Amino acid sequence: MANMLRAIQEMGSHAMDIYDFLLTGIDQRLIKYPLMQSPISMSAILLCYLLFVLYLGPRIMANRKPFQLKEAMIVYNFTLVALSIFIVYEFLMSGWATTYTWRCDAVDTSDSPQALRMVRVAWLFWFSKIVELMDTVFFVLRKKHGQITFLHIFHHSFMPWTWWWGVSYAPGGMGSFHAMVNSSVHVIMYFYYGLAAAGPRFQKYLWWKKYMTAIQLTQFVLVSLHATQYYFMDSCDYQYPMILHLIWMYGTFFFVLFSNFWIQAYVKGKRLPKQDNKQCQNGTAVYTNGKHHENGNSMSHGATNGTSNGSTRHENGSAHMGKMKKA
Repeated sequence: MANMLRAIQEMGSHAMDIYDFLLTGIDQRLIKYPLMQSPISMSAILLCYLLFVLYLGPRIMANRKPFQLKEAMIVYNFTLVALSIFIVYEFLMSGWATTYTWRCDAVDTSDSPQALRMVRVAWLFWFSKIVELMDTVFFVLRKKHGQITFLHIFHHSFMPWTWWWGVSYAPGGMGSFHAMVNSSVHVIMYFYYGLAAAGPRFQKYLWWKKYMTAIQLTQFVLVSLHATQYYFMDSCDYQYPMILHLIWMYGTFFFVLFSNFWIQAYVKGKRLPKQDNKQCQNGTAVYTNGKHHENGNSMSHGATNGTSNGSTRHENGSAHMGKMKKA
């Protein structure tokens, strides 16, 4: 028993040594930013997020009607559009449109105005991932449990955790290309969700839903290709190659997952409403007395337009966006 306790103490001591060693590598220019002093606060937020969306939230909402939250979702989505535009602009002005070569770009560790600008936008990108945890909170409060998939939870929890370390060690350089591209995609994605949340009168502008997944797939290809350059360079002074390895694996992993979603949703048509998929191959829907009938049940105050390529559903005057993934 004494030997076991001693072994546990030694393991704990080694773990603390590793933790202290990791903290020594944090870029000191980031220490003044919120939640960047140590990974404990960030990890606590993510654990609370998982606890709420997987356990507490569903139980709290079990015997309650779903919240509508239309106005809140419109404000939330368009706020993220504006934030993402600002992040992309700052990445461009901090290096990608000014001094970067788009090949081997090292992290500028100086205190120059441009280097500090890159530090700020790198932190802001990471913080935007914390804000985006609200995506899942809205799903829980609206009882859209079908949206809370393993991929959604994994992406929303894993990315903020890994990016905290990425920003802490390497705020800028080659590794920030991934962040800039991701923010560019989120401009389009949250614009789509903002229009969808605004109600049925905007649905005619959402015909391009199918192409959102294509845009996301393109993102992963670009990110992986950019990181792949590193392996074919004779020399590169980027200081943190491990980050490039992780970005390459991240891009490849999510490309596979989103490709599977594309095949299931748009090639095999498994994400289309069943009745629409049977009756609406020519892009028209069946209506009786102004109501759409699906499997013998009428859906009042709503309409469903189905095609062989994709669909958008409206339920009680609000948009139901299916399971389009967020990246």
